[in-house]
Amino acid sequence: MSQQANADLGPMTTLQENKGPLLITFRLSLMMFLQYAVWGAWLPLASRFMDAATDEGGLGFTEGQIGLLLGAAGSIGAVSAPFIAGQFADRYFRTERFLGVLLVVGGIIQLLLASQRSFPAWLGLSVAYSIVFMPTLALSNGLAFAHIRDASREFPKIRIWGTIGWIAAGWVFSWIWLQHDLGFQKLPPFLKGYDVTDVTARLIDSLRFSAIIAFAYAAYCFLLLPATPPKRERVESLAFAKAFRLFTKPSFAVLVLTSLAIATIHQVYFIQTPKFFPFLGLRDSDIAPAMTIGQFSEIIMMALLGLLLKRLGFRLVMFMGCLAYLARYAIWGTTGLPVSLMVGSQFLHGFCYACFFAVSFIYVDRIADADVRNSAQTVYGIMILGGGPVLGGFLSGWLGNYFTPEGGTLNFSHFWYTIAAIGFVTSLVFVLLFRDETKEKTPAMSG
Repeated sequence: MSQQANADLGPMTTLQENKGPLLITFRLSLMMFLQYAVWGAWLPLASRFMDAATDEGGLGFTEGQIGLLLGAAGSIGAVSAPFIAGQFADRYFRTERFLGVLLVVGGIIQLLLASQRSFPAWLGLSVAYSIVFMPTLALSNGLAFAHIRDASREFPKIRIWGTIGWIAAGWVFSWIWLQHDLGFQKLPPFLKGYDVTDVTARLIDSLRFSAIIAFAYAAYCFLLLPATPPKRERVESLAFAKAFRLFTKPSFAVLVLTSLAIATIHQVYFIQTPKFFPFLGLRDSDIAPAMTIGQFSEIIMMALLGLLLKRLGFRLVMFMGCLAYLARYAIWGTTGLPVSLMVGSQFLHGFCYACFFAVSFIYVDRIADADVRNSAQTVYGIMILGGGPVLGGFLSGWLGNYFTPEGGTLNFSHFWYTIAAIGFVTSLVFVLLFRDETKEKTPAMSG
């Protein structure tokens, strides 16, 4: 490497070259931990504090308003990501520095959001936050892929720490802010106490907690992440334009189509579950810890993902993920089942996310050229973080109103069965139309 190239990369290049792959893996794993801790600190509680009555300390928003905030508003960042994050990181700025700047701005917006109570203010700030946060999801993936040799084997081991970060953020916030007189218990989250008197009003403070994590993550990006420079030497200046040409590949087109449907029902999970669990009888302080059951299974599945890909290949593993969505929602729609089974069925979430979305990220990385990795991830992100949430928000709001009789409560049985039906159709479309187009039908698993 020339002296000029080393100067462009900065001192972290020398550190990376001297320390070896174990240190790189550790740094990327900590990046994923912080990336998803920022998200997991507030998202599992969002629809609950939005839906709660104002006299309880909530925002008192309607089903339609919540759908807009967690669906349409949140998706704008994903739609704009290829033109903002993908282009800048692939062509002009070092990925880790650009990631840090986005996190700082996002944290500031979260602090502003936490002090707002009107829907127009929330809508505007939610759009702004999505624009700066959603691209960080693809950038962290792209940065990780840029520093590993075997994505099928190494990425699941790194991405698993994102799940752990999500779990840790939800647990810690509940322990330190929503409960008191904590005591040990054998089952997760291992510590449990009594709700504080204003527990519902305190849920919105999860945004402030998330902002603190974002600022710490930004400092980590600037100081310790491996240098990831743009690909200036490539001949095509518009990285996102080249990435969009992936749609000429039939497998990518089918993947995007089915991902759009899966992302839609995936978003409904985050909108309705925080309200569904209190309907089942859970306390407000139990919502986030209960939802982490899904993340525990995700850890197990991420650990097994490399083996599954080696044995079954992309198509069958992603099909398993589709079926897991169908099964979970079918269970939730079946009235009369024990509450423990309803909550415990979240174990399927690990199959849902790891087998479908994590594998999809790996597949996109394998079929994209090296100089547009960030943009390829963000183009795919338009569907799963852009189009899916938009449709999920509208679908959740429309079905919520449709299955709520005048003066009554939402019929969750009909609601979840409808979502399960979408999962069934999507599973059929995927398994019938998707064909693996990577050069090696079984991903390499070199040691």
